[in-house]
Amino acid sequence: MAVLPLSIATGPYDRVAALRLGDIEPEGIVLDYHAQVPVHGIFVAMAEREAWDASEMSLALYTVKRARALAGGEPFPFTAIPVFPSRVFRHGNIFINRQAGISTPKDLEGKRIGIQEYRQSAGIWIRGILRDEYGVDTETIRWVEGGVNEPRKPTASDIRPDREVDITELKRGSTLSEALAAGEIDAIIAARQPTSSKTSEDVVRLFPEYRDAERAYFEKTGIFPIMHTLVIRDAVYKENPWVAKSLFNAFEVSKAKAADLLAYTGAMVVMTPWLHDAVDEMNAVFNGDA
Repeated sequence: MAVLPLSIATGPYDRVAALRLGDIEPEGIVLDYHAQVPVHGIFVAMAEREAWDASEMSLALYTVKRARALAGGEPFPFTAIPVFPSRVFRHGNIFINRQAGISTPKDLEGKRIGIQEYRQSAGIWIRGILRDEYGVDTETIRWVEGGVNEPRKPTASDIRPDREVDITELKRGSTLSEALAAGEIDAIIAARQPTSSKTSEDVVRLFPEYRDAERAYFEKTGIFPIMHTLVIRDAVYKENPWVAKSLFNAFEVSKAKAADLLAYTGAMVVMTPWLHDAVDEMNAVFNGDA
């Protein structure tokens, strides 16, 4: 089998480091690896101009665009494989203004809540958790789209809901963080944490003990929310279908290598003072497979 050169882009995570640095090579493939944060730019470049042969992609963006393409809509020429570069619990990503009269999830009903984009994976997960676990009627919420800590710049890959949803845009040049601190909105549900949570006494988490809530959610449901997946351009996949398995296997090996490195007790490989306690907790909760 000839070696196939393949360009790829993801965030610079520990679980992909062995692949990114060339310590692990996918069978039959030579990777040209690009890594960056924030990773949203990768999604946009891939969705709008097929910038790489394979890349990390927002799970929500992929599933919505792919479903619409299969239903006869605008083409979205990518195939996802079960590699999930980003999985994040989201109870800790609900911030409120304490003056808004919100003390429980149900109190979010009827409120003005800031979001980065309605279809954002983090927001979809949070809305589902609020509905399924706390009985929140999210249809009553008035959504306000904007950038969390920087003004939002809409892109051609933005997705609008097919049905009527109460969504307005934040005023130009403003941020959700500023609006929450000023009481112009009542809460924020987003992937990023508002900087005002560090500067305003009124901006706090809805779930102060969010780690306990997230652990309880996992123990109840077995779900560790998936934010991003890995996609391959259809043109590459259809001509070389074997690359899917090769990439999957390589990412699995890279993840295992990262886990072994985190567990190394001779020194701490990341700047987390209680890393080894965190690794022990992770292994206990996830049975060694986070």
